[in-house]
Amino acid sequence: MDLCDYDAMRPLLHAAGFRFSKGKGQNFLTASWVPERIAQAAELGPADGVVEIGPGVGCLTRQLAARAGKVLAYEVDRALEPVLAATVGDLSNLEIVFADVMGRDLAADAAEKLPGLRPSVCANLPYSITTPVLTKLYQARCFGRILVMVQKEVARRMCAGAGESDYGAFSLLTQWYAEPELLFEVGPECFVPRPKVRSAVVRLVMRDAPPAKVDETAFFRVVRAAFNQRRKTLANALEGVCGREAAAKALAACGLDPRVRGEALSLEDFAALTNAVITITT
Repeated sequence: MDLCDYDAMRPLLHAAGFRFSKGKGQNFLTASWVPERIAQAAELGPADGVVEIGPGVGCLTRQLAARAGKVLAYEVDRALEPVLAATVGDLSNLEIVFADVMGRDLAADAAEKLPGLRPSVCANLPYSITTPVLTKLYQARCFGRILVMVQKEVARRMCAGAGESDYGAFSLLTQWYAEPELLFEVGPECFVPRPKVRSAVVRLVMRDAPPAKVDETAFFRVVRAAFNQRRKTLANALEGVCGREAAAKALAACGLDPRVRGEALSLEDFAALTNAVITITT
């Protein structure tokens, strides 16, 4: 059975009482080249344990299971349980957890359910929960690689560098934990229901260590302040973090014009600025 053939899948979904949910961000793939190319790009082998989030009817799941040592899939929609039993129930190296991934301890799950395997992630992420799921995956600090399909706009933000229009706090969050690469785009015609936006696949090679020597909590406090109101100069944006005088001194210590805005600073610039703020305020 071609799991990307929606006409073939429709009777099974209907029998299970399944209805697409905007709240769950459900868009199923209908172009078989997409899950094949995603799975190939994940570069999986028998030594890899891969986490999938939102398997849908299992078209990507089958591709992953054919390559990895084990697939651990999280599905929040219980209506898909009989569907997945019919489409991927024969896979001996697949475990499906019917639960909200946001409520799981991913590091603990990986250690328990993927023992002896290299944990990674490969998923067509539901649009509605992309940012919180990615943040959770980053902070789990247990995955060597993460390959995800997200909205093209989000993919561009993840990969953007200083000075680019898509650059912002989420770019820095992503690049603190990983080195991202935008691999390819996927059009709305490859899904049902058809989304109103294009998608893109991003591969993230997770860092073994932070890219700068700086207190992580303080770093992200400075980053958030810089981008909360993008039109503000850094001197004004940092006033709420450390006060106007300390902000001016920190910018001067880094050789930065007080009129500069956050989008002009690289990750390394933000780290240096954070260290200057810490030094001046302690």
